[in-house]
Amino acid sequence: MTITEAIRVIDLLGTFAFAANGAYAAVRAAKVDIVGLIVLGSVTAVGGGIIRDVLLDVQPVALATWIYPTVALVGSLVPIVLRRPRRLLGRTIGMLDTIGLSLFCVVGAQKALEHGLGPVPAIWLGVVTCIGGGILRDVMTKRVPAVLKEGFYAVPAAAGAAVVAVAPLLGTGAGVAMATGAATCFLLRMIGVTLKVNLPATHQSPAPAASESPTSERAIEPPSPGAPDVEAETKSHRADQT
Repeated sequence: MTITEAIRVIDLLGTFAFAANGAYAAVRAAKVDIVGLIVLGSVTAVGGGIIRDVLLDVQPVALATWIYPTVALVGSLVPIVLRRPRRLLGRTIGMLDTIGLSLFCVVGAQKALEHGLGPVPAIWLGVVTCIGGGILRDVMTKRVPAVLKEGFYAVPAAAGAAVVAVAPLLGTGAGVAMATGAATCFLLRMIGVTLKVNLPATHQSPAPAASESPTSERAIEPPSPGAPDVEAETKSHRADQT
């Protein structure tokens, strides 16, 4: 099997996994009919690849052949054929997501290298291939994209893409690099899910209200120059009375 054929097989497997993942996520996040299920599953599956190919200024591979839309359609119908109990739905989505993530990050990076890009742009396009479809799906369902707010997601994808991106510098074959990169991404993602790893949040705690503090800001301000010392005058007045 040539590298081109290997990339095609890996890309199709990732398309199927992401289509099923997107459809399951749509079932959980929004009340959609079968058309909505297919649309959201297909967008998740091919959205990132289309964005990547547009940035590479080439015809999107998902639009150049009937194979990709067909695989995305079949993957989107998985939730209808294999109905999962609600308690297992999250686990199913997570596993499909990890598989698709691992496959797409290496495909995106390898395609970038084949079009003459350097290691850093290749890593970036590998990540875009992974997260582009999920972001479009979340926007269509009126949700903040999950990759922007929670989970150890983009880092494993970047690590897997980096393995492929630096392979030419180390003299490593593309096939070995893609297999190693996919395994790296898969292991890091599973470790993150198992240990519930999250990147540091950027939000700040709101400032306490004035009623929550025993002393207000004005109470601790020093008196302005020339202002009368009310407390001293009160003590002097009491002394005169005694």
